[in-house]
Amino acid sequence: MNYTLHQLRIFTKVCELGSITKASEALYLTQPAVSIQLKKLQDEFEIPLTEVIGRQLYITDFGKKIQKLALDILEKVDRIEVAVDQYKGVLTGQIKIASASTGKYVIPYFLTDFMRKHPGVNISIDVTNKTKVVTSLQENSVDFAMISVIPQNLALECVPLIKNELHLVAAANFPNIPKRMLAKNLENYTLIFREDGSATRAAMKSFLSKNQIQVRQSMQLVSNEAVKQAVRAGLGLSIMPLIGIRSELVLEKMKVIKMKGLPLITQWNLAYGSGKQLSPASQALINYIKVHKTRISQEHFN
Repeated sequence: MNYTLHQLRIFTKVCELGSITKASEALYLTQPAVSIQLKKLQDEFEIPLTEVIGRQLYITDFGKKIQKLALDILEKVDRIEVAVDQYKGVLTGQIKIASASTGKYVIPYFLTDFMRKHPGVNISIDVTNKTKVVTSLQENSVDFAMISVIPQNLALECVPLIKNELHLVAAANFPNIPKRMLAKNLENYTLIFREDGSATRAAMKSFLSKNQIQVRQSMQLVSNEAVKQAVRAGLGLSIMPLIGIRSELVLEKMKVIKMKGLPLITQWNLAYGSGKQLSPASQALINYIKVHKTRISQEHFN
């Protein structure tokens, strides 16, 4: 067999994205270049790796088996490259982080100086909701996850970063907000929720249930930014992480409404599987955060 590492990298990217077009964009190659390398790899096997039904590309069962083996090979090749760089005294490598959407307001501050110190380390952050973040941990497809609620069914090592405070918020000019807001009053307002799978939504639903509040009118949006814009526009009230609305509070575009039982407080954590073999770059990041997290928290989140 004469397949190359380059062909394996292209094939695994096509499998990951399910599209030659998307793979070519991700790899900064032309579509014909990807197609040619895919065909050369296919020529090494008598069994099809992919099939096209209609216009949709599908990976065959055999192709999925080859994908898994190829990922193992490429991981070992990357370790060889890291070992060479380590021997030369240079820290290199790839770190993948999955972050709950509000975590994007936190994690960059813990990475900035680390990346300046180690220019050979590349970091990618996938921002999504809590459910998908947990799935990434379960599948071991990421190195770390930024989470505020630790799943009980996973054995994790967690590095605590900062508190996550969730407050009831409204537009600064929202009309008819009573001076003494009771939880029961929330039944009179449109409430704006995050989507299913969001930790913020789960916390908000739990608070409403605990206070026996019947939601009469609601709106559901798929990101923290969308909820924030809806609240700013005066569409309704929401319970949101304070970290995500700091600018709006400073600019007096939004306001916090005090209420008994709020804020809800959790903790932002950088988590990874307790049995995970950390790469040198990943271990260096953990060591850096443990040493500098107090300073970073005081400088940026005091």
